[in-house]
Amino acid sequence: MIPVCQLADLPAGESVRLDTTPPIAVFNADGELYAIDDTCTHQDASLSDGWLEGCLVECPLHAASFDLRTGAPTCLPARRPVRTHPVTVEDGTVYVHLTAEEGTAA
Repeated sequence: MIPVCQLADLPAGESVRLDTTPPIAVFNADGELYAIDDTCTHQDASLSDGWLEGCLVECPLHAASFDLRTGAPTCLPARRPVRTHPVTVEDGTVYVHLTAEEGTAA
């Protein structure tokens, strides 16, 4: 579990970037928290710098869009999904639970 921030410090419509390996972006989409790998699968761009609309984040570089719930790209130029990670809140602190790399044990 990785502590992210206090829930009060992540208002709806905002995101925070974790400098982990790989970087992770945590979004507050209308009160629901989502975490995804922060790097666009089309080209190296930080998704936490993108535009959030509902459960979709648009990459700031080439406008690829990803569904925060599944990590799936919703339009070109991205073709590969980003990894999603579970998020919990305990005692007012937001935590991300890292998802194992594909092909490795959790």
